[in-house]
Amino acid sequence: MNEQSIRELLQRYRAGQLEEDGVISILKRLPVESVEKLGFAEVDHYRELRQGFPEVVYAAGKTKEQVLAIMQSLYERSEGNLMATRASREQFEYVSSELPATKYDEMARIIYIDRDKKIVRDPKRTILIVSAGTSDMPVAEEARLTAYLWGNEVKTCYDCGVAGIHRLFAHIDDIERANVLIVVAGMEGALASVVGGLTDKPVIAVPTSVGYGASFNGLAALLAMLNSCAAGVSVVNIDNGFGAGVLASKINKLC
Repeated sequence: MNEQSIRELLQRYRAGQLEEDGVISILKRLPVESVEKLGFAEVDHYRELRQGFPEVVYAAGKTKEQVLAIMQSLYERSEGNLMATRASREQFEYVSSELPATKYDEMARIIYIDRDKKIVRDPKRTILIVSAGTSDMPVAEEARLTAYLWGNEVKTCYDCGVAGIHRLFAHIDDIERANVLIVVAGMEGALASVVGGLTDKPVIAVPTSVGYGASFNGLAALLAMLNSCAAGVSVVNIDNGFGAGVLASKINKLC
C-alpha cells in the first residue's frame, strides 16, 4: 500500500463504489496485511506510506537467495527507489539475473533500483559530504548514494582531513552553501568539530573504523565526535553511512 493506493481507495469511496465502513475496515487492516511473510523475513510494505521510502534491505549476513526474494517483493509492491546495503557483488549478480533493473555501486556496497523519475532535486537544498581521507570513502559513498536515492542534491569533498587542513578550507564555499553536512572521519575524528565550527547548518558526524590500533576500530573517533565542542554536531554509529544519509535527507526536507 502506497500513496497512490490510498488515493484510489478514496476515489472509490467518493464515487460511491465503497461504503464508509468498507474504507475503515481496509485502513484498519492495512499495517498487518501490508506485511508479506517470506518465512525468513517479514517485508514491511506499509513503510513506504509511513516514511516515504520503501523498506531498505541490510544484505550482510543474508544469502543471495534471501536478498533476491526480499527485493522482488519490494519491487512488485512499492513505487519508490529500492536499496540493499552492505551487499556483495555475488549477491548483486544473483539479484540482477532476475531483476535486470538493479545496479551495483562497488564502493558504497549498495544494490539499488533507481526508478523514481519524478524526483526534482533542489540545488538550494544540497547535502554536502566531507570525508577526512580516501580510506573513508566507502562509508562516505554509502551516505552519498543513500541521500541521492532519497531525492536530494548531493555534493562531495573527499580527502579533506585535518592533517592538511588547507585542503578543507579550499572547499569553504561548498560548506557555506550546504543545507546539511555529513562529515566522515576515522583516526581521531577531529574533522567533525572543525566543520561544525565553520557552518550554521546541521552537521552529522560519521566515525569510521579506519585507523591504527589505538583507534579501536572507530571507537576513538566515535568518542571524539560525541565530545565535540562545536555546537550542532550529531553523531551516528561507527561506519553508518546509510544512517547518516537518511537522517540528512529527513532534515533536508523540513520546511
